[in-house]
This record gives sequence, C-alpha cells and structure tokens, in this order.
Amino acid sequence: MRNIVIGLAMASTALTTPAMAREGQWYIQGDAGVMLVEDVTFDVNGTPGDATADHDTGYDFGGAVGYDFGAFRLEAEASYREADVQEVASVSEGIVINPGANAPGGFVTATGVRPAVGDFNALSFMLNGLFDFGDDDGIQGFAGAGIGVARVDLHAFVNSNGPGAYDDSDTGLAWQLLAGVRAPISDSWDVGLKYRYFNAENVELIDALGRSFDTDVSSHSLLGSITYNFGGEAPPPPPPPPPPTVAEVAPVAPCSTVNQAFVVYFEWDRADLTSQASAVIDQAIANIRDRADCSTGDVTIVGHTDTSGASAYNQRLSARRASVVSDALQARGISAESIDTDGRGENDLAKATNDGVREPLNRRSEITIIVQ
Repeated sequence: MRNIVIGLAMASTALTTPAMAREGQWYIQGDAGVMLVEDVTFDVNGTPGDATADHDTGYDFGGAVGYDFGAFRLEAEASYREADVQEVASVSEGIVINPGANAPGGFVTATGVRPAVGDFNALSFMLNGLFDFGDDDGIQGFAGAGIGVARVDLHAFVNSNGPGAYDDSDTGLAWQLLAGVRAPISDSWDVGLKYRYFNAENVELIDALGRSFDTDVSSHSLLGSITYNFGGEAPPPPPPPPPPTVAEVAPVAPCSTVNQAFVVYFEWDRADLTSQASAVIDQAIANIRDRADCSTGDVTIVGHTDTSGASAYNQRLSARRASVVSDALQARGISAESIDTDGRGENDLAKATNDGVREPLNRRSEITIIVQ
C-alpha cells in the first residue's frame, strides 16, 4: 500500500503541465488525506531493534500560510497525523512487551508478535520551501522540503489490565519531503494533490519499567489541497485610449495611405480581447473593406506587457497577446500566411516605468496592416 501511495504521487508530478502565475501573492492552504506509518523499530535500553510496532492506515491534515515568489514558494505549516497501533513485538529474549498481571512482579516477558491497542500521533510545525515548475495555464507541478519541530506521542497497550508496552511523548526535530500538482479553478482558488514524507528524528520515550525506547518515526501521506490566493483579482484598469475613427482615414486617399496601424489593450495578466479591443479590430478591418479598390497585404503584430511580474513570464504573455490578435484577424478574413507575430515582453514600453509597475498603456499589442 505504501508503495502505491508513493507511486501515485510521483506519477502525478511527472505528468504535470504548467500553472497560472501567482507570483507576488500571499496564500492560505488546507490539506487532508490518508497516511501510512512505517514500521516503528525501538532501541530498548540502547539495544538496537529490540521491539517493533505496526500501525493501521491513519489520517493527516493541516494548514499553511505562504508567499509565492514566482518559481519558489515559502510557507509556514502546522499539521497533525494519527494512526492506531495494530501489534507490538519483542525481537530479543527477555524484552518485556506486556506489563500485565500474569508473571511474578506483575510483568510478562516474551518474544514474538502481540496484538495491541493504542496509537501514534504527531503535531508538527514546519517551514517549507517549494519549487514550482511548468508554464502558465493549466496544471502546475511542485516539489520541496520542510524542517521544524514535532511533538510525537506513542502508546500501545498489549494487555488492557496493565500499564502498557509504552506510553510517552517527546518533542524534537522533524523534517519532510513534499511533491504534487495544483490547478487553478478561478482567479483566486487552486485545488491540488500532494504527497508528504514525514520524519521525526530521535524520539526518546520511557516505558512503565523506566526503560528507554528510542526510535525515528516516518510516515507517507496522500493529501487533497485547496488554496486561496490573496490578490488574485486585479483592480479594473483605467480605460485605454479611444480607438481610431473613420474620420482619421481620408476616404478619397489612395490605397497606399489606408495602411492601418492601431493598438489594442489588455487587462492585467490577461491575453483575451476585451469588447473594446474587438471593436478596434472591427473598425480597422472596416476601414479597408469600405474601399473596393483595396485589399490587405502583410500584417505585423507585436505583443507587449507592463513591468509587473517576472520577465520570463512576461515574454510568454506578450507572445500570447500577439497570437490572440492574429486569431481575431484570421476570424475576420485575413490570411494566416500574411500574418507575422512577435512578443517583446517588457521591452519597448509605451510609457516608461520602474520594474513591477502595472501600467495599462504598456499592456498592448501593436498591429500594422499593409494595404495594397
């Protein structure tokens, strides 16, 4: 079962395609799912492997607050996990695993496996670092690690009439490995699937006889996640400059002077045409088609962004803005073979700004249509 959980998580990570840009945003996240505890092996009074414990499938849940830097996220996480014990066993002769009422002094010494009741639970507080990978729209993969502290509680009762095989807790160093996928379902909400390997180091317990029970505890969890990203909805931008009008093109001019150079504007972090941008394109095409002696020739479309966001992301966003205008022109009868597109990202700003500024005049595609 443990191998299945690990395999599912790693397979889902390997099949990822990229996600929506969330850089520069705080987020909160909740996780919950199933957990498998690795067999717990105890060093009893310094003797390695003198007792073991096996556990049922348990549960794991938690929450995190984080900040997305772009390709890297940093988050503070609190989580709790618990699983019932199935059985405990002594490995060497003379190890007391059943403090009961059946032997002199009130204790039974035995080897072998004994059914037990009890549980393992751990409350942890972690600082996680996560790397995101993939492009922009769709599913995004991530992987990372965390380190912090955990309070681990282990207890098992082999005979309900006795004080138990062990019943103690310890607080110390813990660490974890994380991997998974996430996908946006709105401007602010993401859902995901996460694998967690958790390890609590050097857990030191004392049993009812005063013996030391030392161990490390490891678990594997498969968790569903839901995330809310603050700032996912950008404020509405100011209106762009008005589109060119028919009056700007002389109706009696020769075709060489009817060449169309116009600009369409986009909302922040978007590459879809607004109704006003579509109206600009319609007007430009109408200016040409109103002349029976004119037809379209070569078309050049150059996409741009403002300076907010990472430069690599902005380069891809500008190319998408050029591509969506190309699609709109083709839908209005312009031949795809005559269209040339380019994305220049943050370069060639219409209005010079500092880095990180959301400037509406810079979120644009510039179109030139040669008329012949």
